[in-house]
Amino acid sequence: MTELLVVRSGALTTVQDRGRPGYAHLGVPRSGALDAAAYALANRLLGNPPDAAALETTLDGTGLRALAPTVVAVTGAPCSVRISGRPAAWGAAVRLPAGAELEVGPAESGLRSYVAVRGGLAVPPVLGSRSTDLLSGLGPAVLSAGMRLPVGPAGPDPAPGADLCALPGPPAELLLPLRPGPRADWFAPASLAGLWRAGFRVSARSNRIGLRTEAGPPLVRARPGELPSEGMVLGAVQVPPDGLPVVFLADHPVTGGYPVVGVVPPGPALDAAAQARPGTPVRFLRSR
Repeated sequence: MTELLVVRSGALTTVQDRGRPGYAHLGVPRSGALDAAAYALANRLLGNPPDAAALETTLDGTGLRALAPTVVAVTGAPCSVRISGRPAAWGAAVRLPAGAELEVGPAESGLRSYVAVRGGLAVPPVLGSRSTDLLSGLGPAVLSAGMRLPVGPAGPDPAPGADLCALPGPPAELLLPLRPGPRADWFAPASLAGLWRAGFRVSARSNRIGLRTEAGPPLVRARPGELPSEGMVLGAVQVPPDGLPVVFLADHPVTGGYPVVGVVPPGPALDAAAQARPGTPVRFLRSR
């Protein structure tokens, strides 16, 4: 079986696929690639099944050595791609000879790049997914130097090319459509109305669990007291006691006891949230 040897792990590099939905009743979050569009593009470039496992890097890329010939593609945050020191294409299928080293450089904009390999990463699945779940501790370990990553057999279809690859670098301002509810009535009407005019920033405390905000006006509660824990969904915007909204991302807890003021629907907005660096301005836009 083809394998990739991890030469440089990077700040945080994990194996991700489309996650493991349907296990919230067991306390297992969905997990999966944070920038779903960039992950899907990497697999399409290689002719992989849409749920093939790939690598998600964070900020400073990763380094891999091919122990047999293979083909890879890098998408997501734009970055330099080198094969044994020579420049290679970003956003395209590139051949990796046996013994060659793939160096995925730091993100030039955005946060997360995706490294797919033809055939997909064949690490053992857990509950039907190969994703690393940082909150529950499920799936393969975070990458470290010296690890070997098995690669599955390539499919019969040739790796297609691409005429256009999206550059998902974060916008100057992260705009998040927000559908109010289910606990919007727990906040003072004037404070809730101010949410649509308020500006926040992405906090450096953000991670795969949630995008935390800072520097905006705290939401003021209209109802004191505790809320019994209830189910949480991807994109739920929970408001902890400091009043600053937290947008739940793929590794979010399945329950929570702080009120949820609304939900950001999955799609391009959450993909952009996955690429937003600390300090990026954030605004919430009222959505139906």
